[in-house]
Amino acid sequence: MSEIQKKINQLIENREKARLGGGQKRIDAQHDKGKYTARERIRLLLDEGSFEEFDMFVTHRCYDFGMDKSHAFGDGVVTGYGTIGGRLVYVFAQDFTVTAGSLSLSMSDKICKVMDMAMRNGAPCIGLNDSGGARIQEGINALAGYANIFQRNVMASGVIPQISAIFGPCAGGAVYSPALTDFIIMKKETSNMFLTGPKVVKTVTGEDVTQEQLGGAMMHTTKSGVAQFAVDTEEEGIELIKKLLSYMPQNNMEDAPLTVCTDRIDRLEDSLNDIIPDNANKAYDMAEVIKAIVDNGEYLESSAGFAKNIITCFARFNGQSVGIIANQPKFMAGVLDINASRKAARFVRFCDAFNIPLVTLVDVPGFLPGTTQEYGGVITHGAKLLFAYCEATVPKITITLRKAYGGAYIVMSSKHIRGDINYAWPTAEIAVMGASGAVGVLHAKELAAFENPEERAKFVAEKEQEYNDKFSNPYNAARYRYIDDVIKPRNTRFRIIRALQLLATKRLQNPPKKHSNIPL
Repeated sequence: MSEIQKKINQLIENREKARLGGGQKRIDAQHDKGKYTARERIRLLLDEGSFEEFDMFVTHRCYDFGMDKSHAFGDGVVTGYGTIGGRLVYVFAQDFTVTAGSLSLSMSDKICKVMDMAMRNGAPCIGLNDSGGARIQEGINALAGYANIFQRNVMASGVIPQISAIFGPCAGGAVYSPALTDFIIMKKETSNMFLTGPKVVKTVTGEDVTQEQLGGAMMHTTKSGVAQFAVDTEEEGIELIKKLLSYMPQNNMEDAPLTVCTDRIDRLEDSLNDIIPDNANKAYDMAEVIKAIVDNGEYLESSAGFAKNIITCFARFNGQSVGIIANQPKFMAGVLDINASRKAARFVRFCDAFNIPLVTLVDVPGFLPGTTQEYGGVITHGAKLLFAYCEATVPKITITLRKAYGGAYIVMSSKHIRGDINYAWPTAEIAVMGASGAVGVLHAKELAAFENPEERAKFVAEKEQEYNDKFSNPYNAARYRYIDDVIKPRNTRFRIIRALQLLATKRLQNPPKKHSNIPL
């Protein structure tokens, strides 16, 4: 055998060794937990045969605590690039079979390399997380490695889409990289995210809590809002990544890809003419409105389990990606509160960063009152949503379906904060407040003077009717040009598509600045 052939055989052997990660025994243990390996995940994610790997033969540079005796090729992460639906993406997948996927400086260098390449080449970066945290044997170098990643997450924010899938543990400082990305997907039962684990919590606070209760997928998608999606299987999570990316451009300098629309743009939806109840205090399902107007009734909801009083989702109109923000009367009457405000604000800012037009469906009675909200800073959180809409320069189309009261009317992409096209249904009620509250303020002295309850009730009814006749319709706002047109509900889809076509060449820039100071 020639020397060249020997070297080629050595390369083949090294590649096979690298592909085994921590060895077959640990691969089997990963499978026994119902988890895929890093390479299996990448294979599921990318187009067949498209993956090109970098740094397969990297090893760690630590020689303390017996680490000099263990140098696995790849050092606990698989990195490279490939395509999804023919579109370039960069990916890193932590390999739990190698030192529990713990982060070393070498691993960080590999991750930073693909993040840098994603930035230079204007392509999304996807992280598949499954790690025991910082590699303790490396001490400060492991912390430096995390910091290097965080810095790149921040620099890439708003430049390229960043998606994190949590398919295993993610604890301590490791959680901040996913938290800095645009969307987080967590697998139920096998994944978790927390800064300090159950043992530390027990020691410090005395609380008994499981990993799932403390940082599981359901907690983060319903209570904290840290993650946007919870999935039952890794396959479902990976398909979700592909679907998410289909609504997004490659980077902030491009538009989202257009798809072929098989749904008529002039399709009329008669069901919308009757969806608003006669009783203004009765709920209906805003999701039914969205299904009725978007292409083929299909949309992808983000943070569906968190702050259910507002819907944030991606959809298409005539094949064009849009972000939809919609009050949901079915939950808490669609009121804006702390969680709804920050959920919607982050979604608006993502869409604006990546040139995705905003469609806002309004039915909002106001902001949620009470000490819990005020003590929690609802003013600041509400200002986040206001700030996001005011700052956004993408096309903004607003449809007011029913209630639009007070400051919440302003916040929900009103004409006054640079809404481009603002339509209203005939059922729209645009006013400072509802009739009951308004009568109590406007006629306080007269009401105090009544001694007979029946006469007082009659007076209140008359004044409420008078107020409703004046304000419980969209024409007063239209009179001042705050509403561009009052439209038939059945025509909503067509009018939105026409508005998007009109705004396709919109050009708007904010004043030059280092950066804004959003209320946080």
